[in-house]
Amino acid sequence: MAQRAFWKGYLKLSLVTCRVAMTPATSDREKVRFHTLNARTGNRLVSRYVDAVTGKPVDPEDEARGYPRGEDDHVLIGDDELDAVALESTHTIDVDAFVPADSIGWLWYDRPHYLLPDDAVGEEAFSVIREAMQSTGMVGVSRLVLYRRERAVMLEPRDQGIVLWTLRYGDEVRDASDYFAGLDEDRPDPELMKLVLRLIDERTRPWDPDMVHDPVQERLLDLIETRRKGRKRPTRTPEPAEEPASNVVSIMDALRRSIASESASRRKSRK
Repeated sequence: MAQRAFWKGYLKLSLVTCRVAMTPATSDREKVRFHTLNARTGNRLVSRYVDAVTGKPVDPEDEARGYPRGEDDHVLIGDDELDAVALESTHTIDVDAFVPADSIGWLWYDRPHYLLPDDAVGEEAFSVIREAMQSTGMVGVSRLVLYRRERAVMLEPRDQGIVLWTLRYGDEVRDASDYFAGLDEDRPDPELMKLVLRLIDERTRPWDPDMVHDPVQERLLDLIETRRKGRKRPTRTPEPAEEPASNVVSIMDALRRSIASESASRRKSRK
């Protein structure tokens, strides 16, 4: 069932404006969550801020934001000062630039949201903007206040709607060359490449969301249901994980054995 929109505002391109609604494209609401309790009383615990020096609780009206400039030395910033440097409009997605869709690497993608027209009047303008981006292979770039923070966002046409991605900032993405620059640049042995490509072919499957199901979640739900019925689930001591063999002398031999194993498994599954 479609979730109710958590944000409503306007999509603006130059003089073209339409009302839009947005909802997160992902959710963790189904994840098992636990409350922290007092094991003696069964009562829930609550957290409070305490003064690091006096150890006494601090009232909410005495809490303040501070930027550290040295040990035990902070620059205090008031809420009104933070509001002054924020975007003037928190309810308008003003698309001020377009870039080729493949020019923004996936490392920059943060959180996806579904964006759709919020009334029949704006549906035509929304559709024109979406189709124009689709036909040119472009995505829109804008800024927006979401989750109490100003964020760069990317608008990507998808089916009959638009996916709005929040983007990570430049100082949040590490330069890959700092990590990969020292790796061997020589081309691998063609024979090894041939075997790995065959192994990839053996393991190629159509995408299925079940490939990323959460087995721990399933076991937790099973445990909770067992305890709810008053039964104790037998404890199981996990078996130690096997260490990968470190005495493989020949990569070629390892690949050949892998392919033989894959082929045998596939033949067995077809019977």
